[in-house]
Amino acid sequence: MDTLTLWQLAALAAATALVGFSKTAVSGANTISLAVFAAVLPARESTGVLLPILIAGDVLAVLTYRRHAHWPTLLRLFPAVAVGVVAGTLFMMWAGDAAVRTSIGAILIFMAGVTVWRRRTANAVEPAAEAGAPTPAERLKARSYGVLGGFTTMVANAGGPVMSLYLLSAGFRKLGFLGTSAWFFLIVNTSKVPFSVGLGLIDARSLLLDACLLLFVLPGAWIGRKCVDRINQRLFERLVIAATVLGGLQLLLNP
Repeated sequence: MDTLTLWQLAALAAATALVGFSKTAVSGANTISLAVFAAVLPARESTGVLLPILIAGDVLAVLTYRRHAHWPTLLRLFPAVAVGVVAGTLFMMWAGDAAVRTSIGAILIFMAGVTVWRRRTANAVEPAAEAGAPTPAERLKARSYGVLGGFTTMVANAGGPVMSLYLLSAGFRKLGFLGTSAWFFLIVNTSKVPFSVGLGLIDARSLLLDACLLLFVLPGAWIGRKCVDRINQRLFERLVIAATVLGGLQLLLNP
């Protein structure tokens, strides 16, 4: 902290507020926060600083949208996510900052393109919360997104856009989307803490910086909650995809 300038601390504070906003309004927007943290701090260490802030945002999101979660979807995702988290941990044992950023950025851009293509070619998408037993294709999709979500959230805290794209492709409406993603990331991010400690990403210095930044999550979450009711479904989906693309480009262009 003693090496950070006032402008760098201000940038981290703004990025922290954006985490709160993304958790209660436009999921995926926190990829911008990820890019800011990686620009101000060493990219690898920034993931450890950001994780407790994300968990604080997850708690606020669960308190706000807990009744709207679709648990069958969550239970289908968690086994695949666990595989992705383990794979991400192994990757982090040898990957450098440039490899992490380039890999995640490429995945986000690719998946955003796939989601746009699927939504333009599909005649209709049945809302997941109203669907019956999942088809083999739906189970395969859940496993694929789950592994990618676990991998990206472990190596760069960038699982938000991946799971946002999955929930959009599954036909979730706004509140179901936010409630399901809130519970998903609270559980997944909390489970990542032992791995991050073991990798040396979370330590006393990172927690000290977190203590200075956590309060900024609250105003961001409050603004997001006030804004979400004024965002229609089509605009909501476009904002999620745009945030995904922007975050991916920032990672790719800043190796």
